[in-house]
Amino acid sequence: MSRRIYDGCIVSLETDRRTLPNGEVMEVEIVRHPGGAAVVAVDATGAVCLLRQYRPALERWLWELPAGKIDHGEPPAGTARRELAEETGMRARHWRPLGAVVSSPGVFTEVVHLYLATELTPGRTRVDAHEVFEVHWVPFAEALERARGGDIDDAKTVAGLFRAAVHLS
Repeated sequence: MSRRIYDGCIVSLETDRRTLPNGEVMEVEIVRHPGGAAVVAVDATGAVCLLRQYRPALERWLWELPAGKIDHGEPPAGTARRELAEETGMRARHWRPLGAVVSSPGVFTEVVHLYLATELTPGRTRVDAHEVFEVHWVPFAEALERARGGDIDDAKTVAGLFRAAVHLS
């Protein structure tokens, strides 16, 4: 029987007993999250948008794709469009789904849907007060090399860059 321990603005925490495929029963802790979307936005020059974002949970800056959580059951593609516009001011004419990634399946239900966005046009940003980041446009090959070398270590960003590379080469 599932027991809810905490309900927050973004996540909830519950415990439950689950029977594994081998018949063993174990107590699990599950952090429920609505999921999210991340965007590999590539401009006409071949530069990709990366955010240098401060993450309080880690107490450090990370290089990340524009991304955010799914709000109020919106479709993941809608989340991707909204987050790209809010964080970068950009809109894209062409969108390609790149699949999804599971961030930490041992305890976390979050699934992040990845998209490649091209044919970009500028607009206005709408950044939330709690978001602290800088917008950078980096040559795609350089971003890919930084992910390969570990300078970019955010999982959704690494996966998004490598998946997008297949479609951009």
